[in-house]
Amino acid sequence: MPRSIRLRPRRGPALVPLIAATALMAAGVASATGTPTAPDADGSAAGAAPEFHQQVLYERGQAGYSCFRIPAVVRANDGTLLAFAEGRQNDCGDDGDIDTVLRRSTDGGRTWGPIQIVQDGAGDTKGNPAPVVDRETGRIVLVSTHNPGDHDHVRTPYVQFSDDNGATWTQPRNIADQIKDPAWDRWLATGPVHGIQLERGPHAGRLVIGVNAGGDGGEIDAGMLAYSDDGGATWQVGALDQNRDPGVVPQEISPVELVDGSVYAAARDQNGTDEGNRAFAVSTDGGETFDEPFATIPELVTPVVQGATLRLRATDRGDEHNRILFSAPAHPAAREVMTIRSSYDEARTWDTWDEGKVVHWGPSAYSDMVALGDGRAALMYEGGTDSPYEQIRFATFDEAFLAEPNGEPPGLPDDPEPGPTTPDVSSYDNDAYVRGGAQLGDGRDGSALALDGADDRVEIPFGDAVDLADGDFTLSSWIRYGDKDSAQSILWAYRVGSGNTPQIWLRAEPGRDRIRALVGAYDGTAAITSERAYDDGAWHHVVLRRDGRTITLWVDGVRVAGTDEGPTGSVTEGKEFRINGIHVGQRLDGVNRFDGSIDDVRIYDRALNRGEITAMGRYPRLPAPGDDLRLHLPFERID
Repeated sequence: MPRSIRLRPRRGPALVPLIAATALMAAGVASATGTPTAPDADGSAAGAAPEFHQQVLYERGQAGYSCFRIPAVVRANDGTLLAFAEGRQNDCGDDGDIDTVLRRSTDGGRTWGPIQIVQDGAGDTKGNPAPVVDRETGRIVLVSTHNPGDHDHVRTPYVQFSDDNGATWTQPRNIADQIKDPAWDRWLATGPVHGIQLERGPHAGRLVIGVNAGGDGGEIDAGMLAYSDDGGATWQVGALDQNRDPGVVPQEISPVELVDGSVYAAARDQNGTDEGNRAFAVSTDGGETFDEPFATIPELVTPVVQGATLRLRATDRGDEHNRILFSAPAHPAAREVMTIRSSYDEARTWDTWDEGKVVHWGPSAYSDMVALGDGRAALMYEGGTDSPYEQIRFATFDEAFLAEPNGEPPGLPDDPEPGPTTPDVSSYDNDAYVRGGAQLGDGRDGSALALDGADDRVEIPFGDAVDLADGDFTLSSWIRYGDKDSAQSILWAYRVGSGNTPQIWLRAEPGRDRIRALVGAYDGTAAITSERAYDDGAWHHVVLRRDGRTITLWVDGVRVAGTDEGPTGSVTEGKEFRINGIHVGQRLDGVNRFDGSIDDVRIYDRALNRGEITAMGRYPRLPAPGDDLRLHLPFERID
């Protein structure tokens, strides 16, 4: 079916320069490496010491909440900072009992007040904050969505106000009749990010927020701008790109006003068919229509994640150059490496990640930004050590900080801690480290590694030998374990993450009576499961294989699960930023520990055929010479 888009009619030559620029961007002609830079584009005073201060605003377990997510931040007319989030009561999932919460700062972000509940979920989900400040009245307007706690669909938009800089709030008022089409019966999301008030042109004073929606059995994916000309009291559906044949699936839209008065809508592309995970559309009539449909920006590399835009400098405000900031993780597939990138040419081109400023090399996800004046700004973002969702942090910075070099990425892990090893008998000599006091026991044929389910595991350092990249592979292991409810990792490689995170894992899940395998890459994720857990205390040979797009799971020489729609991309993409090796007997973050015995772990960089897999299942010590065997741990010795 055709794409439905609310476009502005062409009205003569005045639109040509902007439309031409938009066409160039859509065609991918503009290159981030060709970003024009103004003289002293960092905007900082010579010799100024960089400013960067960071603190934790929300943390797991704080105030009784299981998790905090979805940051949004605005600055009131009196300078009060309002930092919104979703306080998730039960877990980090998107549904359930979720409150909209707020912390306020009256001293520029140095100190913060206690957590306020702006919307009490009371068992339901109330979130997706999209705050915007009406500079003419000082009113803070908060648009959000509500849905029943048992699912995150059928969302309803609401609006509420504060006339005392966020200290108190009106009750939320339903505005579904204003900005929700009845056909959008599957999904509706406001923001989540700050909205803007237009400052230029005939629509100055208008409030604009981003919205995305879906419906019609999955056939509709709509990205749009909603606007209000009466200070947020009433809202209208404005520029709309409703995609019925997805090339781009625009979501989580962050608007920013360009110096010519246009609205630039920056969007997450939710696994559309076009290259790239970031998209944009431009409205030159105050957010009422888009000049062209959303187009992706392959040069602006991010994973599939929300991002935020912020106007920092503008020549029509007396600045020497224009500067728009963009915050999002910079890893191409995983939610890692929170980075602030800049555009000096009104979003036609953007910094590459290394031209931008890395704020956090580790796990990170959603973010928002707010201007503090005098070239200073603040970033509010999700981040952590093992997961992006451990904390929501607030970092203030200036342009001198943005101009500082990033230094070398942390890249590959440091050399492992010393400890006992077990030899790799392949030609690559990638010996593995035995942790937790694991000992040898009886194997399928000879010895095996006995794991206690508490702290025993094996760590295989990352290196070229075990970098399977985008090629075919075969992973195999013998396992023996008994009936136990907890999930138990057999092999886990590279990363832990949701979405299209590059990773490979093979896990026994006796509590669900299955063995489960997953292959994740930039272009998708495939998870397959057996119909048994094989937790009978006997030895079983388990194999995970990728052959092009075909991902298969084998047990005892028999194919027990598979898909022909698996990813073909690299399972180690982004390794230049941060990557782990391979763990046997636990997940990379130390959970899902195996309680039983594991023997004869092998990794091949090709897809073994059925006969080879069957033979390995019959003959446990079948030799496997050749360069295609990248790792072989027979567990006959611990040194």
